[in-house]
Amino acid sequence: MKFISHRGNLNGARPDLENNPSQIEEVIGLGYDCEIDIWYIDGKIFLGHDEAQYLIDSSFLRINASRLWVHCKNVEALLWCQNSQIKNLNYLWHQEDKVTLTSLRFVWAYPGFQPIDESVAVMPEINNETQLTTCIGICSDIIEIYRKNYGKI
Repeated sequence: MKFISHRGNLNGARPDLENNPSQIEEVIGLGYDCEIDIWYIDGKIFLGHDEAQYLIDSSFLRINASRLWVHCKNVEALLWCQNSQIKNLNYLWHQEDKVTLTSLRFVWAYPGFQPIDESVAVMPEINNETQLTTCIGICSDIIEIYRKNYGKI
């Protein structure tokens, strides 16, 4: 099972650290994958959930691509990812869709729609979703708890 830190969180939401490049690298260093939010504005790439907050270089995405789940926050970010030359960049766009398919063909399931076999359960704690054994991954703010309950990385 893949254990995916939501925006760099491990044991609860930490808005002050979310999407911070240093926090993301720390989480990846601990062996987790990480869901990040990106914006593409005026030819620049930013991390941030509600707004473009942290300016990054494409090398950040290239170096960490195998561990990132890139949530495109504007259409320009989606198009940038689609046209990038970064191998294995796993990106997605969604709003409140029941499911979406990532660029690497993973089913990304919106909170409240589990169980879906072979999907990534996103924030299952929001709706007390417990039928997760057939999922291929979990994305959560409390991912360390899920790792303890569902196995090691």
